[in-house]
Amino acid sequence: MFLSGFFLATLAAGRCLAQLSAAPIDTPLFTLDPNSSLSPQSVPPAQDPGSSSAADAQSTARGTPDSPQPKVQSDEETAQQTKRILWVIPNYRAVSSNTYLPPLSFKEKLWLATQDSFDYSAFIWVGMVAGVAMASDSQPSFGQGAAGYGIYYAHNFADNTIENYLVEAIVPAAIKEDPRYYTLGHGGFLKRTGYSLSRLLVTRTDGGNATFNFSEVVGAGAAAGIGNLYYPNENEWVKTYQRWGSQILQDGISNVAKEFRPDINRAVFHNKF
Repeated sequence: MFLSGFFLATLAAGRCLAQLSAAPIDTPLFTLDPNSSLSPQSVPPAQDPGSSSAADAQSTARGTPDSPQPKVQSDEETAQQTKRILWVIPNYRAVSSNTYLPPLSFKEKLWLATQDSFDYSAFIWVGMVAGVAMASDSQPSFGQGAAGYGIYYAHNFADNTIENYLVEAIVPAAIKEDPRYYTLGHGGFLKRTGYSLSRLLVTRTDGGNATFNFSEVVGAGAAAGIGNLYYPNENEWVKTYQRWGSQILQDGISNVAKEFRPDINRAVFHNKF
């Protein structure tokens, strides 16, 4: 009787040892109440010193270069375009460097041309151009004095408005070009000046690809041709080319002003305007 009981106890103990040796080493031998503060679930598992997570934890604790560092913006990244140049000149077409924007709809292109044509500064600019034209006696039949200046002003306002709508809205919408000016924002003075002037011949499509600037060249030429409808017939072809060249020259000057506007604002006005 004693031997049989001992044999059965030995057999049971052997089975328990076999089950324990076959179980995975990470299998808990017992479970506690989940609500207990001593539950194994509340104890973080030990990590292998050679594992990546352990290395990351040690790197973070030491503050090594592996930990992410805050990005410091450069002057080029902080050089943002403003809506006006020197508080007066509209700057709605300029896009800050390293900026990618979705294409404009026809309505948005139309509004862009409207802003440039009827902003209060446009009336000041046209007045300056009309004064230069009268001083140079570009249209002798217009005369001088207040009456002559009024005629010059009306014609130049019509030139500016028609050119804006053709260059910024109608032609770009027809051939899917982007009428905005994307600044370079880096490099020397000559490089950036050359870039800004080259944008008279090179622009972007609505899809973001480089293309010949038909909007500028064809739009300004068409505006100059339409001017023959309200200008006197005095050297018609010569005057047409003069107006065409004058509009492109003004747009070139505008591009240069847009390119260096953020630098002037940062250096002179400390990004306040």
